[in-house]
Amino acid sequence: MKKLILTTAALALTAGMTFAGSHATTVRMGTEGAYPPYNFINDAGEVDGFERELGDELCKRAELTCEWVTNDWDSIIPNLVSGNYDTIIAGMSVTDERDEVIDFTTNYTQPDPSSFMAMSMDADIKGGVVAAQTGTIQASYIASMGATLVEFATPDETVAAVRSGEADAVLADKSFLLPIAEADSDMMMLDADVLIGGGVGMGIRESDNELRDKFTAAIDSMKADGSLNELITKWLPEAELF
Repeated sequence: MKKLILTTAALALTAGMTFAGSHATTVRMGTEGAYPPYNFINDAGEVDGFERELGDELCKRAELTCEWVTNDWDSIIPNLVSGNYDTIIAGMSVTDERDEVIDFTTNYTQPDPSSFMAMSMDADIKGGVVAAQTGTIQASYIASMGATLVEFATPDETVAAVRSGEADAVLADKSFLLPIAEADSDMMMLDADVLIGGGVGMGIRESDNELRDKFTAAIDSMKADGSLNELITKWLPEAELF
């Protein structure tokens, strides 16, 4: 693990020097494109959702040009570190473990409740099988609580595992699961919400301090004028406001 962290840190330094030395004003915004309402691909094949609208506004305030790049979740941090894009804006909660490898801006959401969704209100979430997306704070939480964890590469696969009976329940952000439960009468939200992580922020290479500070200033300005709360209310109506 220590060797991995040192390797990724070295890659981050190289990538960050390349970006900083180019004096570029175009920033490649890395997202998953598969986690509505935070980010998803719309019918026109474009990145959409809360983070698309937020990211475009942040780039405008920071006087930067945005280009959106999609990347699978399980490799989203390594590909930031290696320079395939310049930020992660993908519903990523700020955690100490991730902060060892990359930096974060200030958070642009409060900690979002994580919820369990199942096909029965008496689903066993303590001793049963619970699905989560690989590399998420929910996966770490399940592993620590004693349930049997099954991990999947995409959030849709975690839900499919519950529908197929492979898992007794799924744990994910409430804002992701609630619309699914409302649209599917076989799915139900369990009354067992948990708060994990320190809110969602933008991931930045550790060497890109100037870029981190520009986006933090832009986020702070949206908090100050109320426009961030407006976006949260629009896209994440269950979330706590600033």
